[in-house]
Amino acid sequence: MGIDFGSLSGRALLVDTSTGAEMADSMHSYAHGLIEETLPGTTEKLPPDWTLQHPQDYIDVLEQTIPDVIRKAGIDESDIIGVGVDFTACTILPIKKDGTPLCFLPEYKENPHAYVKLWKHHAAQDQANRLNEIAHRRGEHFLERYDGKISSEWLFPKVMQIIEEAPEIYDAADRFIEASDWIVMVLTGKETRNSCTAGYKGMWSKNEGFPSDDFFKSLHPKMEYVVDDKFSRTILPIGEKAGEITVKAAKLTGLAAGTAVAVGNVDAHVAVPACGITREGQLLMIMGTSTCHILLGTKEEHVPGMCGIVEDGVMPGFFGYEAGQSCVGDLFDWFIRTCVPEAYVIDAKAKGKNIHHYLREKAAGQKPGESGLLALDWWNGNRSILAETDLTGMLLGMTLSTKPEEIYRALIEATAYGTRKIIETFETNRVPIHELFACGGIASKDPFMMQIYADVTNREIRISDSAQTVALGSAMFGAVAAGKANGGYDSIFEAAKIMSKLKAIVYKPDPEAVRVYDRLFMEYVLLHDYFGREQNNVMKRLKTIKKETSKTINLKMKVIDSINMLPFP
Repeated sequence: MGIDFGSLSGRALLVDTSTGAEMADSMHSYAHGLIEETLPGTTEKLPPDWTLQHPQDYIDVLEQTIPDVIRKAGIDESDIIGVGVDFTACTILPIKKDGTPLCFLPEYKENPHAYVKLWKHHAAQDQANRLNEIAHRRGEHFLERYDGKISSEWLFPKVMQIIEEAPEIYDAADRFIEASDWIVMVLTGKETRNSCTAGYKGMWSKNEGFPSDDFFKSLHPKMEYVVDDKFSRTILPIGEKAGEITVKAAKLTGLAAGTAVAVGNVDAHVAVPACGITREGQLLMIMGTSTCHILLGTKEEHVPGMCGIVEDGVMPGFFGYEAGQSCVGDLFDWFIRTCVPEAYVIDAKAKGKNIHHYLREKAAGQKPGESGLLALDWWNGNRSILAETDLTGMLLGMTLSTKPEEIYRALIEATAYGTRKIIETFETNRVPIHELFACGGIASKDPFMMQIYADVTNREIRISDSAQTVALGSAMFGAVAAGKANGGYDSIFEAAKIMSKLKAIVYKPDPEAVRVYDRLFMEYVLLHDYFGREQNNVMKRLKTIKKETSKTINLKMKVIDSINMLPFP
C-alpha cells in the first residue's frame, strides 16, 4: 500500500506486487484545507505568505482511506505486506516527544507557529535571506549543493522564523519533524528521519552530515545544538524499513499489526521508479499544483538554480538532482477562480463541460504566438532557477481584444517555458538529459498541455500509466521494506521492473510549432533575466509596499477592536 499526502488531500493505493496492478484506491480531502487567512476558530488574520495545515487532517486520511481501500479490494488486512508513505516537502510541525503536535494542546491552539508549516509557506523569506548571507560570509561548503541559496520553503528558515517570532513554541517543542516522518511515527510508534527530506530540504549530506553547531549558533544563539536537541543525526536511507504497524495504528487504520512500514519519502521523488526511471539522463516532471523536476545523474555537478543534489537521494547509486516550479496547477486554478467571465461558466455548464476543458478547447483553436501574449509563471515565486519567492507573475501584450482563453493558453505556455529554462540550465552545466517523462493529474488528463510542453521543449515526452503515480511509488517502497522473503522486493530497481507503468502514447514535437516557440522562448528569457536577475527589482519593491501596508492595516484593526471592547455606555 502507498499512502500519498498532497497539498489538498491524501490518498491510499493498493498494488499487487507481482504484477503492478492497482487493485483499489481512496482519496480524502483535508477538512481544514490550506490555512492561509485565519486559524480554525479564530478571526485574527494571518500575515501575508503564510500557508499552514492542521495535522488532524493527516490522521483523518489514515482513518478514512485505508479501511476503504481494504474494503473495496475485498482482501484481508494480513494480505498487505508493506506500507510506503510520501509527503509534500518541506512540510514541518513541532511535536512533543510522544509525537503529539503542539497545536493539539489547548495552550497552543491559537498560536499559528504551533501548526504545520506547508511546503509553500513563504513567510520565512527574511530568515532564508539571513541564513544565506551568514553562510556565504562564513564560506560554508554545504551551500554548493544548493547553488548557494537555501529556500524559504525549506527546513531551517522555518525553524528560524519560529524561534524569532514564537520562542515559546520553539522551547515547548521537543522535536521539529517532517510530516512524512511524523506519519511514519504515527504508524510505527518510532521516530525516524529519512535521507530524502534531510538531504534536499535540511542541508544534510551522506558524507558530511549537517552543518556545524557553530554555524547554527551564528544563526541564533538558541540554535547552537538544534540538530541534537530538536532533530536527530540518525538518518535512514530511502527504501529501508522504518518499523512495523503498532497495535494502536492497527486500530486506527485497519492494517494488521506487524506490517512493514518504509522510511518516509518526498512525494515527487517516489514517482521516479514508478515511471520505470532507473538510468542516467532521465528527467521526470511531476505535474500538479507545482511541478517538481527530478533527474538522475552519475556525477556531481554544480548547476545554477537547482533545488539540491543528494547522493542516493532518489535512487541508490545515483546523484538525484531536483529543480522545480512553484506554481503550475495552482496558476490555472487561480485563473479559473478569479478571471473567467460568468458567460463562459454558464456556457460550459450548458454544454456539460468542466470549465478547464472548456477553456482548453477554446485555446486549442489558437496557433502558437497568435495571441501576442507572453507571461512569466511566477505567481507563487520562482523555485528554479532563480530561487526567489519574492518574485511575482506578469502578463505582457494584452489589448482590449484579448480573450480569456488566450490568457489561459499564455499561462500554460509560461509554465512550459519555465521547464525549458530548467532543462537548458542542466545541459549547459554538463548534466545530460536524454529522455523526458511526466506524471500527475495534468500529465495523464491534459493532452493539450502536454503537446505544448513537447513543442516548447522540442522533446518527446512519455507519460505515466498510473492515475496515482506517486502513491504507486510509495507502494513500491513499501514492497521493498517488506523484502523479497515476504513477497516484496530486495531493491527498488527490482520493483521498478515489474510494478512501474508507462502509457503507449508519446507526445512528439510539431516542427512548425517548435519554430514559433523558439522565438517566444527567447523573449521569455529576456523578461526572465530582466525581472529576475536584479536588473529591475520592481516585483520585490511592490511586495515590500504590500507587506508594509498590510502591517499598518492590521495595527489599525487591532486598535479598533480594543476600542470596541472598552466599557462605554
